[in-house]
Amino acid sequence: MEKVFKTDSHSAIAIAGAAGPCMEMAKLFGIELEHYEKLDGVSLSCEGKANRLGQMVKANLPMVIQGLVVIPLFVGFDLKQQEGRIFKYDVTGGKYEETEYHAVGSGGKDARVTIKERFRKNLSQPEAISLALQAILSAAEEDLGTGGPDSFRGIYPTMKIVDAEGVRDVEESDVASQCDRLARSRTERES
Repeated sequence: MEKVFKTDSHSAIAIAGAAGPCMEMAKLFGIELEHYEKLDGVSLSCEGKANRLGQMVKANLPMVIQGLVVIPLFVGFDLKQQEGRIFKYDVTGGKYEETEYHAVGSGGKDARVTIKERFRKNLSQPEAISLALQAILSAAEEDLGTGGPDSFRGIYPTMKIVDAEGVRDVEESDVASQCDRLARSRTERES
């Protein structure tokens, strides 16, 4: 299941919660950003995008009461500030900016612990991908609700890079080879 969506040229959203409403919100958010740009002729600012997503999460509150929770994680490259930005949300639409990293979902806490142990500023792209995969593997080991990579069935996480160049997918072959390498090194450590 796709969990990371490109929302416009310099932003993406990751979803956690009830699958249907999450996917619907991610797609609708992308359409709203495109609509805004067509009407005004310019993109919404990174902060404006984050605020709009917060309004959408808040509008979902009646569904939360019924158990259909949507928790997005918004990332964007701020063209004015020339830096990446991360925004997390609570179920009421409250928006909070993170300065270095964040993870959401049932395994989010375990993923954040792994990232916290290994994070440093200015990681190279391969290092950042490796760290994200380590976090997913740790979360999958600790949380039954977190699906980890499955090399037997060829199922790997979806990953995107968001930077000054825009949003682009990390090749599945790159993700697969890094996952297999990490799994082998974990197996060797446990032996």
